[in-house]
Amino acid sequence: MNKTANYKLTIIIPIYNEEDNMERLRKTMTSFLPTCNVAACVLFVNDGSKDKSLELIQDACQNESDLYYINFDRNRGLSAAIKAGIDVAQSELVGYMDADMQTDVRDFNLLLEHSSEYPLVMGIRAQRKDSSFKRFQSKFANSFRRMMTNDGATDTGCPLKIINTSYAKRIPFFTGMHRFLPALIKLQEGGKFYETPVRHYPREAGVSKYTLWNRLISPFKDCFAYRWMATRYINYNIEENNL
Repeated sequence: MNKTANYKLTIIIPIYNEEDNMERLRKTMTSFLPTCNVAACVLFVNDGSKDKSLELIQDACQNESDLYYINFDRNRGLSAAIKAGIDVAQSELVGYMDADMQTDVRDFNLLLEHSSEYPLVMGIRAQRKDSSFKRFQSKFANSFRRMMTNDGATDTGCPLKIINTSYAKRIPFFTGMHRFLPALIKLQEGGKFYETPVRHYPREAGVSKYTLWNRLISPFKDCFAYRWMATRYINYNIEENNL
């Protein structure tokens, strides 16, 4: 049996070349899990790391309870890592956070307060500790995305989210779609989301995987992909069956 079925929340953490953060991430997660408001586990998704991340993940999962992992054959990208985690998880809820430790895992308890009412609960990075240029890029990208999708979301780049798993598994993922989770949830019947401020910290170790290209150019192109897909999205409810 898939062990994530024993928990209410599976926290998905994509990992790509984060060996400098792994020990801190391991300690932080094992300290948080006993204090989580629901039974929770961690699912590391190693996205083809070329450093010692996989070795450190395997060691953590072998020596700590409630930590699990899956490993890609090669680097597939953030959207693929999130989708794989969602596909594997069998808990009622799935959470998502980055491995860079710029958000606070304890804030999952803030998101959980609203998870029974909203299929998606997401953080807003309050008092962001990024460079002014980085904040400008995010502000511009968020403004353009809101205009193109009309999702009303403040900060889709905040990597702290909880999604009802049944909704998450119906999200039509493709490369770049992790930026459109609120819009994709709203496409589903009953789909709605809630935002709440969460803490944000500077990156202390490792290197950001984002560049001008994947912060601005790729999201610009992905907005048009979303617009095309949204007009063709299929909704249905099975009223009766004899299976």
